[in-house]
Parts: sequence; structure tokens; C-alpha cells
Amino acid sequence: MARIAYILLCHKDPDAIVAQAEQLTAAGDCMAIHFDARASTQAYDRIRNALKDNPNVAFAANRVKCGWGAWSLVQATLNAVQVAVDTFPRATHFYMLSGDCMAIKTAEYAHWFLDHNERDFIESHDFFASNWIKTGMKEDRLIYRHFFNERTQSTLFYASYSLQKRFGLKRDIPADLQIMIGSQWWCLRRRTIEMILDFLQKRTDVIRFFSTTWIPDETFFQTLVRHLIPKEEIENRTPTFLMFSDYGMPVTFYNDHYDMLLGQNYLFARKISPQAHELKDRLGALYASEGVEFKISDEGRNLYSFLTGRGRVGRRFGQRFWEAGNTLGSERQILLIACKKWHVAKRLVHQIRSETEIPCIEYLFNEEGAPLPDLGGIEATLEKRSRHRRAVLRMLFDHFGASKLVLCVDPANLDIIQDFCADQAETHVLEIECEYSDDYLIGHARRVGLAGENSPTETVARLVPALRNALAHESELIRGAGFSGYSLMRETNTKAENGAAIAEFLGVSNEQANSVLRLDYLFAD
Repeated sequence: MARIAYILLCHKDPDAIVAQAEQLTAAGDCMAIHFDARASTQAYDRIRNALKDNPNVAFAANRVKCGWGAWSLVQATLNAVQVAVDTFPRATHFYMLSGDCMAIKTAEYAHWFLDHNERDFIESHDFFASNWIKTGMKEDRLIYRHFFNERTQSTLFYASYSLQKRFGLKRDIPADLQIMIGSQWWCLRRRTIEMILDFLQKRTDVIRFFSTTWIPDETFFQTLVRHLIPKEEIENRTPTFLMFSDYGMPVTFYNDHYDMLLGQNYLFARKISPQAHELKDRLGALYASEGVEFKISDEGRNLYSFLTGRGRVGRRFGQRFWEAGNTLGSERQILLIACKKWHVAKRLVHQIRSETEIPCIEYLFNEEGAPLPDLGGIEATLEKRSRHRRAVLRMLFDHFGASKLVLCVDPANLDIIQDFCADQAETHVLEIECEYSDDYLIGHARRVGLAGENSPTETVARLVPALRNALAHESELIRGAGFSGYSLMRETNTKAENGAAIAEFLGVSNEQANSVLRLDYLFAD
């Protein structure tokens, strides 16, 4: 009978990991755990102490610091696989899991399923011929060497990538390998795992190649299984049920998904919400149950697509409000302040708040830490805010209960200005034209990564004319767009001229506008 060795990669929530290990080993299966070395020693010790008396749990001998898209994720997997092979000689299958996964079938069913399906379960599609990669880098993941983590060392990552492209430093893909790509969640037979480990002992060139590819957890096992195992012995799918939204984000499952999950033709599901305590309790109890019959309907993905597309009023899958209408409403006014010197715009915004009742938001589409009210999570990251611009504004208008809203935007983001000016809402644009000293431009070059703190002064000085021209060009594009509600403030203008621009922009009296501009240091650097 099948006996599963679970390969668990995790990095948080020690109590949940202990519960997961105890649930999955209670039916005679076993588990090898790799706990991210970036996590605290105290958390790791807590897990080890809680599971030290469980003979069906082992820990990877070498913990590595894992990073998204990096080789470290594959190395962590290999470390856990090796300890599982050595510690559990009776294990027949090795099943890759994360801390967000839970069984949606009983152990009895899982063993029966694997006994009656003598094959490896792994999603693997041709890297070049398939459409698995939707956007972004594709071939360049492989033919260039990626030494740095794209998320934590983005400047070094893209600098290294650009240099290799400039100098044509391409490399060859191992000639005998057909590169495959797919989900990292798989279940492989013992013979397959042992063949992979033996292969890697002989082919250190393959390890060298994948260790400098980008996002190798989507290609490494997928490629090696196809290279070593006959096609007819591979089920080209993951045994773990997972879905992605139309924005490429993993769909999270909640308490009311229990019945739907049990009907899917999968053994596990990812990802279970940390707050879905009832769902976790029910699935945890399910795994050790016996005699449960599962009616496989496998409608999960189609149901999700239908409900998110159609919408149900008042339900969790209700129509997304930014799809209900593509306008903010003609009764609303969007007041955009376009200023390259963010501190100048922020000072002006502070004065507008003080002298008027118009709510103001600073650079919410430019600055990750822009102060925002709680909008239910859509405001949590710059990526989310940028993806759902009009949705964010609708929520801000509703939150403040106002018909006017002031926003700051960088002049480089002409697309944002154009987007809101195309809305039925009444949009006004106030451009603030500042003077730029050489010292300011040198500091700007360092802030945006065009120069480092240790770059020679003469090297940075050569950037100044180009930067000055670039900023002037941004301003020309805004003026050339011909926005109907356009106003202009200049650092060199008189207070009366700038006051008139503020009065027109905000729709307030000249007296209020002059109060807004009473700061003597508005343009100071």
C-alpha cells in the first residue's frame, strides 16, 4: 500500500505546522520539514520540540534562506527530499506541500488513489511552445545567469541582466534537456525521486545551470521528471487543487468552501485562509477518517469563473464594484497635483487640508507607504492600488463622503492623469513647475538609482543635463495633452499669479487660495 512522505516547505506559524504534521502523520504517513532559515531560531526550536517524539517526522539537515524566484527554494526542496529518502525507506511517494496546503480527501482515499494510479503527478509543459508564462521575461530566464534575488536585490538583478544583454553574454541550455515548466506542487514515486538524486550526482552541470536561472522551482523538477521518466508514466497535472484569479493571484479558500473542495479530483488544496479555523478543523479531522465516499464533480474552476464573472449581490463572490461601472460619476471632481518635487506637493496638500474641507491624498500611486484609510485591503500595496485605480478612488470618495478629492501624482505618470481625465468625473490638473538646482538633480539621480552614493562626482555631474531635459519633457507632455481643466503654478511666479491658479484648481475664493499659499518655504529644498 502507498505510504506518503510529505515534503513540507514552510516559513511561518509554528503552531499550524505542528498541527499539520500531526494530522498528516496520524494515519501512518511521514513528513520531512524544511523551515526557512530566514525565520527565527525560536520558531524553529518550537516546531522541533513539539514534534521530537514523532518518529514519522524528520527535518532537513541543512536549512537555507529561501527567496521567491531563487534557486534556494529548489535547494530547500532537495534537502528535505534527501532526508525523507534516508529516513523513511518504506515511503513509496513523495508529495510536495506548503504550510498553506491541507488535505481535501482522507488518507484512505489518498492511498487508494496512488495505488491505482502508478504514475508521477507533476504539471510540465514545454517551456517555449506553451503559453504557461503569460507576461514578462521568458527565454531570458534561461539564457542569462541570474545571481541576485529579483525581489530583495532588484537593482543588482536588473543591472546584471542588462549588462549580460548588452555584451551578449548568453549561455547554452544543456543540449540533452527539453526545458519544461509548471506548478511546483507535485507527487512523485520513490523510483523517480531516486533517479533524480542519482542524476544530479552525475550531472553537476545541470545544477549549475538551474541554480542561476530565474524562478527555477517552476522548471527544475518539471524538466528532470520529463527527462528521466517515460511520458506515459506522467500525469501532467498537479495533485493539489489551486486556482488563480484573473490578476494572477492565488485564490484563497474559506470556511464555506468545504463541500466544494471535497468534490474536486485532487488530494490537497492550496491556499487555505489562516483565518478559516472551521475549515481547517474539518479538513484536519477528515484526513484520519475511514469509509468516506467522495462524489467527484470537479466543478471548482468553472464555478469560480462563472461566479466571479457574473456576480451575486450581497455574496462573497458578488460582482466587483469596479466592474459595475467604469466611471467615478459625473458629480465628482478629481483634483490632480502633478509635481516632481514630492515635498513641495505634500506641503501644498497640508495647507489645502488646513484651509479647506477638501480631503487630500498624497502620492498613493507612487509611494508604497502613502498614508491611507483602511479600504478593506485593496490599499495594502502599491501594486494593488495601481491595478485598481478607479476602484481605490471610488472607495476614497465613499470613505470621505466628499464630492472633491485632491491627489498627488508624479509628472512621469502621464497615463494616470490621462486615465482620470477620460473619466466622466470632472478632472482638474494643477502642474507645479519647480526650479531644479544641480545639487537637487544629483540627489534625484541617487534616489532613483541612476547613481550610487559612492559614484564619482564627475560621473554623476554628467547626468545633470539629461535629467533636466527629461523633467522638462515630462512637463511638455502634460501641457501638450491639452487637458481642459489644466492650471499651472510656477516657483518663479508671484503669489498673486499662483493664488489665481490655486483658486481655479480648487474652485475656492481668492482669499482661501491666498491662505493656502501663505507658506514662505513652500518651494524650499
